[in-house]
Formats: sequence, C-alpha cells, structure tokens
Amino acid sequence: MNPIIQILKEFNVSQEQINDLFKTLTENPMAAMMTIQQLGIPPEKLQSLMGLVMTNPGLIKEAVDELGLDFSKVEQAKETLNNGQ
Repeated sequence: MNPIIQILKEFNVSQEQINDLFKTLTENPMAAMMTIQQLGIPPEKLQSLMGLVMTNPGLIKEAVDELGLDFSKVEQAKETLNNGQ
C-alpha cells in the first residue's frame, strides 16, 4: 500500500475521503492542502506526511494510480500552478 494512503488510513480517514482528497489534488492542489488539514491528523504526523511527499513526489503518482484516478490531471494542475507563479 502507498505510504500516503497508509498514513491516512492510520488516522481513520475513510476510503471515500481519501478518494475525494486525491480527486481534489488532481483538480486544485491548493484546495487539497486545505482539505488534508481538516482530516484531523495530528500536526506532527501531518508534517511527516508532507515531508514524505516533498522528498518523494512520485508517491502522489503511485497513490493516484492505486486509487484508479487520472494522473494527467495532476500534471495539468501542476502546470497551472507553475504558470500562475
């Protein structure tokens, strides 16, 4: 199991919430950050999760693939974010 998904499940985040989080991530990464903060994950574990993502961004693609979502939307969102800065 993908470590991101595993951490979310450790804190009783439902499969539906995980799917919604990654769908939001593919559409609007900034909104996904707000969503993940509302899941009730303790700040120290959330920081650990974010560190994991920052040091290994490929984990997002693995999680999206594992959930059966469209990774090309993540790439589009990343491109939009980069163009906006």
